[in-house]
Amino acid sequence: MALRGLAASGPGSRGQLDEAVAAAEERGAPAVVVAAGGTPEDNEEDEGRGRGLLRWDGFSAWLHCVCVVGFDLELGQAVEVIYPQHSKLTDKEKTNICYLSFPDSNSGCLGDTQFCFRFRQSSGRRVSLHCLLDHYDKDLPVYLKKDPAYFYGYVYFRQVRDKSLKRGYFQKSLVLISKLPYIHFFHTVLKQIAPEYFEKSEPYLEAACNDVDRWPAPVPGKTLYLPIMGVVMKVRIPTCHDKPGTTQIAQLTQQADTHISVILPTVHEVDLFRCFCPVFLHSQMLWELVLLGEPLVVMAPSPSESSETVLALTSCISPLKYFSDFRPYFTIHDSEFKEYTTRTQAPPSVILGVTNPFFAKTLQHWPHIIRIGDLKPAGEIPKQVKVKKLKNLKTLDSKPGVYTSYKPYLSRDEEIIKQLQKGVQQKRPSEAQSVILRRYFLELTQSFIIPLERYVASLMPLQKSISPWKSPPQLRQFLPEEFMKTLEKTGPQLTSRIKGDWIGLYRHFLKSPNFDGWFKTRRKEMTQKLEALHLEALCEEDLLLWTQKHTEVETVDLVLKLKNKLLQADREHLPVKPDTMEKLRTHIDAIILALPEDLQGILLKTDMT
Repeated sequence: MALRGLAASGPGSRGQLDEAVAAAEERGAPAVVVAAGGTPEDNEEDEGRGRGLLRWDGFSAWLHCVCVVGFDLELGQAVEVIYPQHSKLTDKEKTNICYLSFPDSNSGCLGDTQFCFRFRQSSGRRVSLHCLLDHYDKDLPVYLKKDPAYFYGYVYFRQVRDKSLKRGYFQKSLVLISKLPYIHFFHTVLKQIAPEYFEKSEPYLEAACNDVDRWPAPVPGKTLYLPIMGVVMKVRIPTCHDKPGTTQIAQLTQQADTHISVILPTVHEVDLFRCFCPVFLHSQMLWELVLLGEPLVVMAPSPSESSETVLALTSCISPLKYFSDFRPYFTIHDSEFKEYTTRTQAPPSVILGVTNPFFAKTLQHWPHIIRIGDLKPAGEIPKQVKVKKLKNLKTLDSKPGVYTSYKPYLSRDEEIIKQLQKGVQQKRPSEAQSVILRRYFLELTQSFIIPLERYVASLMPLQKSISPWKSPPQLRQFLPEEFMKTLEKTGPQLTSRIKGDWIGLYRHFLKSPNFDGWFKTRRKEMTQKLEALHLEALCEEDLLLWTQKHTEVETVDLVLKLKNKLLQADREHLPVKPDTMEKLRTHIDAIILALPEDLQGILLKTDMT
């Protein structure tokens, strides 16, 4: 069945917003029509050429696939539909999706439930061929970059009574599988399409996927207009250049914006205060546990509460990235269940969100367990849970609480607690409370990370030590004790009012996966900066004069090295000025033209890989 869509967008086509509105209006008509000329597969190549991309490349920039998971009386949970049909999922991935797409039976989720899960990609899977889209990753904040080893699953689950079915219930999940951690965005997409899909079934899903295939690429920093089944969403993906803690979504300014149905202020953030509300007295201790990559379990009544809380925890150390594994919803059927619940070794650095009471027994040996009750709607405040000894977590019906013997390094900040309590008394909206809490976490993380940033910057060699005729100099080694000495004068006390054992916190952090991931990222950025400075130094030299004083063999060697440098700069997205690249190409061309003709022909054809 072929699907009606937008005309091919060429240089003379309307703007992105006009196209989005046209697509949305078009969806007001019946979603699917039969087009003359056969199936979408027959027309894929022609459509792709018209749009400058292959068919489904646009879709693949946002999603890996869409799955429908139903309940079969004989098989249990089963993947009923995968769309587009050519999407590849291994049997192990399908099994994980099946079990993770349904709440545990004890959750008792009647009606519609939304949640999110994350699972490991099967080993041996080919890397995505959409390299043309991967370069957008470099402009993302580090905590939003794709993790090539994991998929996210965004779920809309419906369970309603239906006497016509043997089980007496209709149970089905619509699941979006993506590499992108845009939680709020994909949950919004599902809210738009899932309820109608459950009424209209597959043709509707095909039409929705066709809309996604026409979306512009997820470019950070651009305002994007995304049509989906009669609705236009306006979003902006953050960039690494945004000031941390700010939201830069453009407001309704154009007249044409009246066509927009949904404006998303964020693509990735969860309702932070709603998640931390039961435990906000201990939010600073939880920030320490997440920062240090400690093993942490969230036991919640439903997948939506477990997944929101896990995602809130991982985001509380932003703009630092949480580098360890985290599972917003984890079940006993997960392929990593044995690996993560074994008692033969210490629990791994991971945050698990669980709902099955069985985990209260299985994970009893874990050092930090957060048990939460039902999350209250905005405006209500649950009873604050207490920190309790782990030995008290013996029964399946243990009361809500933070079960740990961890002693925080820092003294509790009473100011933020008073501020949030005052907000609750004054019935301040949850969004406003979340802004206060997010700013507090941001300032705490920045106070902690600034001394590290300052010290790491001092490891960079001086610019005068960069010679065009030698390899770029190496970074100095990170020496923990040398760093500790810098804290006396330039430690977090300069920017934070919080007292406590900051030195002890740093010592612990330097042994954590989060430090390891952060330092590797910073070292890579600084090494690339050195490569870029080396390129700039080369460009300032009179290379043609150099060749006149050296042999043909040395000149050919120089040309090949310079070509390699160009390729490296392009491949690794080195932070070089555009005119540097142009100067280098001019140098290469001038050197080649000064060589004998036979060598010119060979070198002009040579492309280093």
